Amino acid sequence: SAGKYDYDLVVIGGGSGGLACSKEGTKWGLGGTCVNVGCIPKKLMHQAGLLGTAVKDAKKYGWQIPGPIQHDWVTMAEAVQNHVRSLNWGHRVQLQDKKVKYLNIKGSLVNEHTVRGLTKAGKEVGSLSIKKILTYLNVPGAMEHGVTSDDIFWLKKSPGKTTARLLTWCLSDVALECAGFLTGIGLDTTVMVRSIALRGFDQQMAGLVTDYMEAYGTKFAWECIPKRVEKLSSGALQVTWTDTKADQEHKDTYDSVLWAVGRAPETKALGLDKLGMQLNKETGKIIVGADESTSVPNIYAFGDIGEGRPELTPTAIKAGKLLARRLAGQSTELMNYDNVPTTVFTPLEYGCVGLSEEEAEKRHGKDGLEVFHAFYKPLEFTVAERDANQCYLKVVCERGGDQRILGLHFTGPNAGEVTQGFALGFQCGATYSHLLSTVGIHPTCAEELTKVNITKRSGLDATVTGC
Repeated sequence: SAGKYDYDLVVIGGGSGGLACSKEGTKWGLGGTCVNVGCIPKKLMHQAGLLGTAVKDAKKYGWQIPGPIQHDWVTMAEAVQNHVRSLNWGHRVQLQDKKVKYLNIKGSLVNEHTVRGLTKAGKEVGSLSIKKILTYLNVPGAMEHGVTSDDIFWLKKSPGKTTARLLTWCLSDVALECAGFLTGIGLDTTVMVRSIALRGFDQQMAGLVTDYMEAYGTKFAWECIPKRVEKLSSGALQVTWTDTKADQEHKDTYDSVLWAVGRAPETKALGLDKLGMQLNKETGKIIVGADESTSVPNIYAFGDIGEGRPELTPTAIKAGKLLARRLAGQSTELMNYDNVPTTVFTPLEYGCVGLSEEEAEKRHGKDGLEVFHAFYKPLEFTVAERDANQCYLKVVCERGGDQRILGLHFTGPNAGEVTQGFALGFQCGATYSHLLSTVGIHPTCAEELTKVNITKRSGLDATVTGC
Protein backbone atom coordinates (compact mmCIF):
# COMPACT_ATOMS: atom_id res chain seq x y z
CA SER A 1 0.00 0.00 0.00
CA ALA A 2 3.05 2.28 -0.18
CA GLY A 3 2.11 5.68 -1.63
CA LYS A 4 -1.62 4.99 -1.49
CA TYR A 5 -2.15 6.36 2.06
CA ASP A 6 -0.33 8.90 4.26
CA TYR A 7 -0.45 6.54 7.27
CA ASP A 8 -1.18 2.88 7.97
CA LEU A 9 -2.97 3.76 11.22
CA VAL A 10 -4.39 6.92 12.79
CA VAL A 11 -5.65 6.96 16.39
CA ILE A 12 -8.18 9.66 17.29
CA GLY A 13 -7.91 10.41 21.01
CA GLY A 14 -4.95 10.77 23.37
CA GLY A 15 -6.49 8.86 26.26
CA SER A 16 -5.04 5.75 27.87
CA GLY A 17 -6.35 3.38 25.18
CA GLY A 18 -5.34 5.60 22.27
CA LEU A 19 -1.83 6.07 23.64
CA ALA A 20 -1.43 2.34 24.28
CA CYS A 21 -2.62 1.46 20.79
CA SER A 22 -0.45 4.05 19.03
CA LYS A 23 2.68 3.14 21.02
CA GLU A 24 2.13 -0.57 20.39
CA GLY A 25 2.49 -0.72 16.70
CA THR A 26 -6.54 16.07 23.56
CA LYS A 27 -8.74 18.27 25.31
CA TRP A 28 -6.45 18.67 28.36
CA GLY A 29 -3.08 17.05 27.82
CA LEU A 30 -1.99 13.64 26.67
CA GLY A 31 -3.45 10.91 28.84
CA GLY A 32 -7.15 11.73 28.45
CA THR A 33 -9.65 11.55 31.30
CA CYS A 34 -7.62 9.18 33.49
CA VAL A 35 -4.44 11.24 33.71
CA ASN A 36 -5.94 14.73 33.62
CA VAL A 37 -9.36 14.70 35.29
CA GLY A 38 -9.91 11.14 36.45
CA CYS A 39 -8.03 8.29 38.11
CA ILE A 40 -4.74 10.06 38.86
CA PRO A 41 -5.84 13.40 40.41
CA LYS A 42 -8.80 11.65 42.05
CA LYS A 43 -6.60 9.07 43.81
CA LEU A 44 -4.15 11.74 44.95
CA MET A 45 -6.92 13.91 46.40
CA HIS A 46 -8.49 10.79 47.94
CA GLN A 47 -5.11 10.24 49.64
CA ALA A 48 -5.25 13.81 50.98
CA GLY A 49 -8.61 12.99 52.58
CA LEU A 50 -7.28 9.72 54.06
CA LEU A 51 -4.33 11.58 55.57
CA GLY A 52 -6.78 13.88 57.37
CA THR A 53 -8.25 10.81 59.06
CA ALA A 54 -4.75 9.42 59.71
CA VAL A 55 -3.80 12.61 61.57
CA LYS A 56 -6.76 12.07 63.91
CA ASP A 57 -5.80 8.41 64.36
CA ALA A 58 -2.18 9.38 65.08
CA LYS A 59 -3.13 10.99 68.40
CA LYS A 60 -4.51 7.64 69.60
CA TYR A 61 -1.18 6.07 68.65
CA GLY A 62 0.74 8.54 70.79
CA TRP A 63 1.67 11.26 68.34
CA GLN A 64 1.65 14.68 69.99
CA ILE A 65 0.03 17.03 67.45
CA PRO A 66 -0.30 20.59 68.76
CA GLY A 67 -3.11 22.94 67.75
CA PRO A 68 -5.92 22.52 65.23
CA ILE A 69 -5.02 20.85 61.94
CA GLN A 70 -6.03 22.68 58.74
CA HIS A 71 -5.78 21.69 55.11
CA ASP A 72 -4.27 24.01 52.48
CA TRP A 73 -5.95 23.50 49.10
CA VAL A 74 -3.37 25.51 47.13
CA THR A 75 -0.46 23.30 48.25
CA MET A 76 -2.35 20.12 47.38
CA ALA A 77 -3.66 21.41 44.04
CA GLU A 78 -0.24 22.62 42.87
CA ALA A 79 1.40 19.29 43.74
CA VAL A 80 -1.33 17.23 42.04
CA GLN A 81 -1.41 19.44 38.94
CA ASN A 82 2.39 19.37 38.63
CA HIS A 83 2.35 15.58 38.74
CA VAL A 84 -0.33 15.47 36.02
CA ARG A 85 1.76 17.79 33.82
CA SER A 86 4.78 15.53 34.30
CA LEU A 87 2.68 12.59 33.07
CA ASN A 88 1.52 14.63 30.04
CA TRP A 89 5.16 15.28 29.15
CA GLY A 90 6.14 11.66 29.77
CA HIS A 91 3.48 10.44 27.33
CA ARG A 92 4.75 12.88 24.71
CA VAL A 93 8.32 11.64 25.10
CA GLN A 94 7.16 8.02 24.82
CA LEU A 95 5.35 8.82 21.57
CA GLN A 96 8.54 10.34 20.17
CA ASP A 97 10.57 7.33 21.29
CA LYS A 98 8.10 5.02 19.52
CA LYS A 99 8.23 7.26 16.41
CA VAL A 100 4.51 8.06 16.70
CA LYS A 101 3.59 11.42 15.17
CA TYR A 102 1.50 13.49 17.64
CA LEU A 103 -0.90 16.09 16.23
CA ASN A 104 -2.62 18.32 18.81
CA ILE A 105 -5.76 18.78 16.70
CA LYS A 106 -9.40 17.73 16.86
CA GLY A 107 -10.02 14.86 14.47
CA SER A 108 -13.20 14.01 12.62
CA LEU A 109 -13.96 11.41 9.95
CA VAL A 110 -14.53 12.32 6.30
CA ASN A 111 -14.85 8.72 5.08
CA GLU A 112 -13.58 5.29 6.03
CA HIS A 113 -10.06 6.21 4.86
CA THR A 114 -9.80 9.93 5.69
CA VAL A 115 -9.47 12.04 8.84
CA ARG A 116 -9.79 15.84 8.91
CA GLY A 117 -8.13 17.87 11.67
CA LEU A 118 -8.97 21.25 13.24
CA THR A 119 -6.61 23.30 15.43
CA LYS A 120 -7.81 25.04 18.61
CA ALA A 121 -8.15 28.23 16.54
CA GLY A 122 -10.49 26.43 14.14
CA LYS A 123 -7.99 26.20 11.30
CA GLU A 124 -8.29 23.08 9.16
CA VAL A 125 -5.10 21.07 8.94
CA GLY A 126 -5.81 19.27 5.70
CA SER A 127 -6.88 15.65 5.50
CA LEU A 128 -4.93 12.52 6.36
CA SER A 129 -5.55 9.39 4.34
CA ILE A 130 -5.03 6.12 6.17
CA LYS A 131 -5.70 2.41 6.00
CA LYS A 132 -7.27 2.08 9.48
CA ILE A 133 -8.99 4.53 11.87
CA LEU A 134 -9.52 4.17 15.64
CA THR A 135 -11.44 6.21 17.39
CA TYR A 136 -24.57 19.66 31.93
CA LEU A 137 -27.28 18.96 32.96
CA ASN A 138 -30.51 20.73 31.86
CA VAL A 139 -30.84 22.75 35.08
CA PRO A 140 -31.10 26.57 34.88
CA GLY A 141 -27.95 28.10 36.35
CA ALA A 142 -25.98 24.83 36.31
CA MET A 143 -23.48 25.94 33.66
CA GLU A 144 -23.07 29.51 34.94
CA HIS A 145 -22.70 28.78 38.64
CA GLY A 146 -21.50 25.20 39.03
CA VAL A 147 -18.27 23.32 38.49
CA THR A 148 -17.82 19.79 37.14
CA SER A 149 -15.71 16.93 38.43
CA ASP A 150 -13.24 17.92 35.68
CA ASP A 151 -12.93 21.43 37.11
CA ILE A 152 -12.48 20.38 40.74
CA PHE A 153 -9.06 18.85 40.04
CA TRP A 154 -7.77 22.06 38.46
CA LEU A 155 -9.16 24.69 40.83
CA LYS A 156 -6.41 27.07 41.97
CA LYS A 157 -8.33 27.93 45.16
CA SER A 158 -10.41 25.85 47.53
CA PRO A 159 -14.09 25.58 46.53
CA GLY A 160 -14.81 27.34 49.84
CA LYS A 161 -13.50 28.32 53.24
CA THR A 162 -12.92 25.74 55.96
CA THR A 163 -16.59 25.99 56.85
CA ALA A 164 -17.66 25.93 53.20
CA ARG A 165 -20.90 24.21 52.28
CA LEU A 166 -20.67 22.24 49.05
CA LEU A 167 -23.38 20.44 47.14
CA THR A 168 -22.50 17.52 44.87
CA TRP A 169 -25.11 16.25 42.38
CA CYS A 170 -24.51 12.52 42.17
CA LEU A 171 -25.05 10.50 38.99
CA SER A 172 -21.77 8.57 39.09
CA ASP A 173 -19.22 6.93 41.36
CA VAL A 174 -16.96 9.97 40.80
CA ALA A 175 -19.51 12.08 42.69
CA LEU A 176 -19.10 9.96 45.82
CA GLU A 177 -15.32 9.93 45.43
CA CYS A 178 -15.18 13.73 45.15
CA ALA A 179 -17.59 14.20 48.06
CA GLY A 180 -15.46 11.81 50.10
CA PHE A 181 -12.16 13.63 49.71
CA LEU A 182 -13.81 17.06 50.08
CA THR A 183 -15.24 15.91 53.41
CA GLY A 184 -11.86 14.43 54.29
CA ILE A 185 -10.07 17.76 53.91
CA GLY A 186 -12.60 19.46 56.16
CA LEU A 187 -15.30 20.87 53.87
CA ASP A 188 -19.01 20.58 54.73
CA THR A 189 -20.27 18.47 51.83
CA THR A 190 -23.76 17.31 50.84
CA VAL A 191 -24.44 14.73 48.13
CA MET A 192 -27.78 14.95 46.31
CA VAL A 193 -28.85 11.60 44.85
CA ARG A 194 -31.66 11.17 42.32
CA SER A 195 -32.41 7.52 43.13
CA ILE A 196 -29.62 5.13 44.17
CA ALA A 197 -25.87 5.45 44.66
CA LEU A 198 -23.36 3.43 42.63
CA ARG A 199 -25.82 2.24 40.01
CA GLY A 200 -24.54 -0.95 38.37
CA PHE A 201 -22.64 -2.01 41.48
CA ASP A 202 -23.78 -4.47 44.15
CA GLN A 203 -26.37 -2.48 46.08
CA GLN A 204 -25.66 -4.02 49.50
CA MET A 205 -22.05 -2.87 49.12
CA ALA A 206 -23.17 0.54 47.84
CA GLY A 207 -25.25 0.96 50.99
CA LEU A 208 -22.22 0.21 53.18
CA VAL A 209 -20.16 2.80 51.27
CA THR A 210 -22.73 5.58 51.75
CA ASP A 211 -23.44 4.57 55.37
CA TYR A 212 -19.73 4.95 56.15
CA MET A 213 -19.63 8.30 54.36
CA GLU A 214 -22.55 9.56 56.44
CA ALA A 215 -20.80 8.47 59.63
CA TYR A 216 -17.63 10.13 58.26
CA GLY A 217 -19.43 13.46 57.97
CA THR A 218 -20.82 13.61 54.41
CA LYS A 219 -24.51 14.55 54.26
CA PHE A 220 -26.93 12.94 51.78
CA ALA A 221 -30.17 14.23 50.23
CA TRP A 222 -31.83 11.10 48.83
CA GLU A 223 -34.32 10.95 45.96
CA CYS A 224 -33.91 14.64 45.18
CA ILE A 225 -33.60 16.40 41.81
CA PRO A 226 -32.12 19.90 41.37
CA LYS A 227 -34.38 22.43 39.58
CA ARG A 228 -32.28 25.60 39.40
CA VAL A 229 -29.22 27.38 40.77
CA GLU A 230 -29.22 31.14 41.42
CA LYS A 231 -26.39 33.38 42.58
CA LEU A 232 -27.36 35.67 45.45
CA SER A 233 -25.98 39.17 46.04
CA SER A 234 -23.84 37.72 48.85
CA GLY A 235 -22.13 35.47 46.31
CA ALA A 236 -23.67 32.31 47.75
CA LEU A 237 -25.47 29.88 45.45
CA GLN A 238 -29.11 29.17 46.16
CA VAL A 239 -30.14 25.73 44.99
CA THR A 240 -33.78 24.77 44.53
CA TRP A 241 -34.61 21.07 44.36
CA THR A 242 -37.53 18.68 44.46
CA ASP A 243 -37.78 15.93 47.05
CA THR A 244 -39.44 13.31 44.85
CA LYS A 245 -40.38 11.06 47.77
CA ALA A 246 -42.32 13.77 49.63
CA ASP A 247 -43.18 15.71 46.44
CA GLN A 248 -41.95 18.92 48.06
CA GLU A 249 -39.71 21.75 46.90
CA HIS A 250 -36.76 22.90 49.03
CA LYS A 251 -34.12 25.64 48.91
CA ASP A 252 -30.73 26.05 50.57
CA THR A 253 -27.51 27.98 50.00
CA TYR A 254 -24.04 26.64 49.24
CA ASP A 255 -20.58 28.07 48.50
CA SER A 256 -20.02 25.74 45.54
CA VAL A 257 -22.07 23.29 43.49
CA LEU A 258 -20.31 20.34 41.87
CA TRP A 259 -21.99 18.48 39.00
CA ALA A 260 -20.71 14.90 38.74
CA VAL A 261 -23.06 13.42 36.16
CA GLY A 262 -20.82 11.15 34.12
CA ARG A 263 -19.58 11.65 30.56
CA ALA A 264 -21.28 11.76 27.18
CA PRO A 265 -19.33 10.41 24.20
CA GLU A 266 -18.21 13.03 21.66
CA THR A 267 -19.40 10.94 18.75
CA LYS A 268 -21.24 13.84 17.08
CA ALA A 269 -18.00 15.81 16.70
CA LEU A 270 -16.38 12.86 14.93
CA GLY A 271 -18.70 13.11 11.93
CA LEU A 272 -19.93 9.54 12.27
CA ASP A 273 -23.38 10.39 10.90
CA LYS A 274 -21.83 11.07 7.48
CA LEU A 275 -20.45 7.55 7.42
CA GLY A 276 -23.67 5.87 8.53
CA MET A 277 -21.94 4.34 11.54
CA GLN A 278 -24.20 2.36 13.87
CA LEU A 279 -24.64 4.02 17.28
CA ASN A 280 -26.76 3.37 20.33
CA LYS A 281 -29.28 6.22 19.99
CA GLU A 282 -29.80 6.51 23.76
CA THR A 283 -26.16 6.62 24.85
CA GLY A 284 -24.55 7.95 21.67
CA LYS A 285 -21.90 5.25 21.93
CA ILE A 286 -20.57 3.21 19.01
CA ILE A 287 -21.82 -0.35 18.50
CA VAL A 288 -18.72 -2.54 18.39
CA GLY A 289 -17.93 -6.18 17.75
CA ALA A 290 -15.75 -8.51 19.81
CA ASP A 291 -12.74 -7.34 17.76
CA GLU A 292 -13.58 -3.61 18.38
CA SER A 293 -14.78 -3.26 14.76
CA THR A 294 -17.57 -0.82 13.94
CA SER A 295 -20.24 -1.07 11.24
CA VAL A 296 -17.95 0.84 8.85
CA PRO A 297 -15.00 -1.06 7.33
CA ASN A 298 -11.50 0.00 8.48
CA ILE A 299 -12.82 1.94 11.49
CA TYR A 300 -12.44 0.54 15.00
CA ALA A 301 -13.51 1.91 18.38
CA PHE A 302 -12.38 0.94 21.87
CA GLY A 303 -12.39 2.40 25.36
CA ASP A 304 -15.29 4.37 26.87
CA ILE A 305 -16.77 5.19 23.45
CA GLY A 306 -17.71 1.54 22.76
CA GLU A 307 -21.25 0.50 23.72
CA GLY A 308 -21.30 -1.91 26.66
CA ARG A 309 -17.60 -1.53 27.40
CA PRO A 310 -16.40 -0.82 30.97
CA GLU A 311 -15.43 2.85 31.37
CA LEU A 312 -12.09 1.91 32.89
CA THR A 313 -8.55 2.88 31.95
CA PRO A 314 -6.95 -0.61 32.17
CA THR A 315 -9.53 -2.17 29.83
CA ALA A 316 -8.97 0.60 27.27
CA ILE A 317 -5.19 0.15 27.48
CA LYS A 318 -5.34 -3.62 27.04
CA ALA A 319 -7.95 -3.42 24.27
CA GLY A 320 -5.82 -0.83 22.44
CA LYS A 321 -2.68 -2.95 22.62
CA LEU A 322 -4.45 -6.11 21.48
CA LEU A 323 -6.11 -4.29 18.57
CA ALA A 324 -2.78 -2.86 17.41
CA ARG A 325 -1.24 -6.33 17.48
CA ARG A 326 -4.13 -7.83 15.49
CA LEU A 327 -3.96 -5.06 12.89
CA ALA A 328 -0.22 -5.68 12.55
CA GLY A 329 -0.86 -9.40 12.07
CA GLN A 330 1.10 -10.29 15.21
CA SER A 331 -1.79 -11.86 17.14
CA THR A 332 -5.43 -12.96 16.96
CA GLU A 333 -6.13 -12.50 20.70
CA LEU A 334 -9.35 -10.63 21.56
CA MET A 335 -9.96 -8.52 24.66
CA ASN A 336 -11.68 -10.45 27.47
CA TYR A 337 -14.16 -8.09 29.13
CA ASP A 338 -15.39 -10.65 31.69
CA ASN A 339 -14.42 -10.40 35.36
CA VAL A 340 -12.75 -6.99 35.15
CA PRO A 341 -11.87 -5.80 38.69
CA THR A 342 -12.52 -2.23 39.81
CA THR A 343 -12.47 -0.08 42.94
CA VAL A 344 -14.43 2.96 44.09
CA PHE A 345 -12.08 5.27 46.01
CA THR A 346 -14.52 6.55 48.60
CA PRO A 347 -13.38 7.15 52.24
CA LEU A 348 -14.10 3.46 52.86
CA GLU A 349 -12.88 1.93 49.62
CA TYR A 350 -14.97 -0.66 47.77
CA GLY A 351 -13.35 -3.20 45.47
CA CYS A 352 -15.10 -5.88 43.43
CA VAL A 353 -14.58 -8.39 40.65
CA GLY A 354 -17.15 -10.55 38.89
CA LEU A 355 -20.92 -10.41 39.34
CA SER A 356 -22.92 -8.42 41.86
CA GLU A 357 -25.20 -10.51 44.03
CA GLU A 358 -28.21 -9.11 42.13
CA GLU A 359 -26.77 -10.05 38.73
CA ALA A 360 -25.71 -13.50 39.94
CA GLU A 361 -29.24 -14.07 41.22
CA LYS A 362 -30.69 -13.08 37.83
CA ARG A 363 -28.43 -15.54 36.00
CA HIS A 364 -28.42 -18.47 38.42
CA GLY A 365 -31.49 -17.97 40.64
CA LYS A 366 -31.38 -17.42 44.40
CA ASP A 367 -31.37 -21.17 45.10
CA GLY A 368 -28.44 -21.60 42.73
CA LEU A 369 -26.15 -19.39 44.83
CA GLU A 370 -24.19 -19.72 48.05
CA VAL A 371 -23.07 -16.38 49.45
CA PHE A 372 -20.29 -16.42 52.06
CA HIS A 373 -19.84 -13.21 54.01
CA ALA A 374 -18.16 -11.58 57.01
CA PHE A 375 -18.04 -8.32 58.95
CA TYR A 376 -14.47 -7.75 60.11
CA LYS A 377 -12.47 -5.06 61.93
CA PRO A 378 -9.15 -3.90 60.43
CA LEU A 379 -6.41 -4.07 63.06
CA GLU A 380 -5.54 -0.43 62.35
CA PHE A 381 -9.05 0.60 63.46
CA THR A 382 -8.72 -0.94 66.95
CA VAL A 383 -6.27 1.41 68.69
CA ALA A 384 -7.74 4.37 66.79
CA GLU A 385 -11.20 3.36 68.09
CA ARG A 386 -12.69 3.75 64.63
CA ASP A 387 -16.09 2.40 63.69
CA ALA A 388 -15.77 -0.67 61.47
CA ASN A 389 -19.48 -1.48 61.04
CA GLN A 390 -19.22 -1.13 57.25
CA CYS A 391 -16.03 -3.20 56.80
CA TYR A 392 -17.50 -6.22 55.06
CA LEU A 393 -16.73 -8.84 52.45
CA LYS A 394 -18.74 -11.37 50.53
CA VAL A 395 -17.98 -14.12 48.05
CA VAL A 396 -20.82 -15.08 45.69
CA CYS A 397 -20.50 -18.71 44.53
CA GLU A 398 -22.41 -21.28 42.54
CA ARG A 399 -24.19 -23.50 45.05
CA GLY A 400 -23.56 -26.77 43.27
CA GLY A 401 -20.52 -28.58 41.92
CA ASP A 402 -17.14 -27.03 42.73
CA GLN A 403 -18.81 -23.81 43.97
CA ARG A 404 -17.17 -21.64 41.33
CA ILE A 405 -16.73 -18.05 42.53
CA LEU A 406 -18.97 -15.67 40.55
CA GLY A 407 -18.31 -12.43 42.43
CA LEU A 408 -16.03 -11.09 45.16
CA HIS A 409 -16.78 -7.85 47.04
CA PHE A 410 -14.77 -6.04 49.71
CA THR A 411 -15.13 -2.77 51.61
CA GLY A 412 -12.18 -1.64 53.69
CA PRO A 413 -8.72 -0.07 53.61
CA ASN A 414 -6.72 -0.55 50.41
CA ALA A 415 -9.62 -2.31 48.67
CA GLY A 416 -7.99 -1.86 45.26
CA GLU A 417 -4.82 -3.64 46.37
CA VAL A 418 -6.85 -6.49 47.88
CA THR A 419 -9.14 -6.95 44.87
CA GLN A 420 -6.34 -6.83 42.29
CA GLY A 421 -4.72 -9.96 43.68
CA PHE A 422 -7.91 -11.99 43.94
CA ALA A 423 -8.88 -10.99 40.38
CA LEU A 424 -6.18 -13.33 39.05
CA GLY A 425 -8.09 -16.28 40.46
CA PHE A 426 -11.11 -15.42 38.31
CA GLN A 427 -9.02 -15.92 35.19
CA CYS A 428 -8.18 -19.42 36.44
CA GLY A 429 -11.70 -20.53 37.38
CA ALA A 430 -11.33 -20.02 41.14
CA THR A 431 -13.67 -21.98 43.41
CA TYR A 432 -14.62 -21.63 47.07
CA SER A 433 -12.31 -24.57 47.95
CA HIS A 434 -9.41 -22.77 46.21
CA LEU A 435 -10.11 -19.76 48.43
CA LEU A 436 -10.12 -21.85 51.63
CA SER A 437 -6.91 -23.66 50.63
CA THR A 438 -5.11 -20.31 50.23
CA VAL A 439 -2.94 -19.38 53.22
CA GLY A 440 -3.68 -15.87 54.45
CA ILE A 441 -1.08 -13.24 55.38
CA HIS A 442 -1.48 -12.28 59.04
CA PRO A 443 -2.50 -9.72 60.20
CA THR A 444 -4.18 -8.26 57.09
CA CYS A 445 -7.69 -7.43 55.96
CA ALA A 446 -7.25 -9.55 52.83
CA GLU A 447 -6.73 -12.73 54.85
CA GLU A 448 -10.36 -12.54 55.99
CA LEU A 449 -11.34 -13.59 52.46
CA THR A 450 -9.39 -16.83 52.87
CA LYS A 451 -11.26 -17.63 56.13
CA VAL A 452 -14.83 -16.68 55.18
CA ASN A 453 -17.16 -19.54 56.12
CA ILE A 454 -20.56 -18.14 57.20
CA THR A 455 -23.28 -18.27 54.54
CA LYS A 456 -26.14 -15.83 54.26
CA ARG A 457 -28.45 -18.83 53.96
CA SER A 458 -27.46 -19.99 57.46
CA GLY A 459 -28.64 -16.78 59.12
CA LEU A 460 -25.69 -16.99 61.57
CA ASP A 461 -23.86 -13.92 62.86
CA ALA A 462 -21.14 -13.12 60.29
CA THR A 463 -19.03 -10.96 62.62
CA VAL A 464 -15.40 -12.08 62.78
CA THR A 465 -14.14 -12.63 66.33
CA GLY A 466 -10.57 -13.05 67.56
CA CYS A 467 -7.48 -11.73 65.79
